Amino acid sequence: MPDRTRDALLALWLLPVVRSLSWAATSTVAPTDSRVQAPGCGAVLFDLDGTLIDSIPLIRDSFVHAFAALDLPLPPESQIARAMGIPLRSFFADLNLDEVTATRLTEAYRQHNLAHHDSSVKAFPGVVDLVGAVRARGLRTGLVTSKNRAGAERGLRVVGLAGTMDAIVSCDDVARPKPDREPVDRAVRDLNVEPTATVFVGDSLHDLESGRAAGVRTAAALWGPFSRSDLAVGSPTYWLERPADLLALL
Repeated sequence: MPDRTRDALLALWLLPVVRSLSWAATSTVAPTDSRVQAPGCGAVLFDLDGTLIDSIPLIRDSFVHAFAALDLPLPPESQIARAMGIPLRSFFADLNLDEVTATRLTEAYRQHNLAHHDSSVKAFPGVVDLVGAVRARGLRTGLVTSKNRAGAERGLRVVGLAGTMDAIVSCDDVARPKPDREPVDRAVRDLNVEPTATVFVGDSLHDLESGRAAGVRTAAALWGPFSRSDLAVGSPTYWLERPADLLALL
């Protein structure tokens, strides 16, 4: 695969997800300033990729490898961008691929991803301290991810966050993954907390839609691949420029 193709794919992660989510397209709710506090918070939910761990370069390289291995052209930029934050099965379904091709792409993607995972992923600066501080305050913590459970647990372990989540909801645990509300509903139920007493921290529009539909407060993580302008349509309850900003809200 030529270097220019790899560079182009990296650049598109920084583009907004052009396919706006259904509720967000008509939302008139203005995002709340990050200084507004979250009273009565009992639990914090976190997305994984792009929020807790910096795995974007690995995800990019895994897609490049998978399509090259099958000698297939890379899909349009808008579809590649949408892959961030949804399960592989959902992404490949969007491409209208036959089942055999989708399975082979998934296998090629995961083969590359797993082979390079532990040496490639890292926690975003300040994230490990943030999770520890949240738990030290007596709040419950949960992970809501579109990754499969084995991959999610491996990611947490590699960056030093193993055992820090009171509940983990992966794409293996739900019938309707993000942006549907089901994963957040499941996490709230597993943690035995009220949605209104829960904050969901995520870096993508899929996270914001899922959390909003489930009735929890949402916090946009701006240290991930998407900017404030990319996420503004999601009308997050809070904006977080850096992980430590969350502590000021709790």
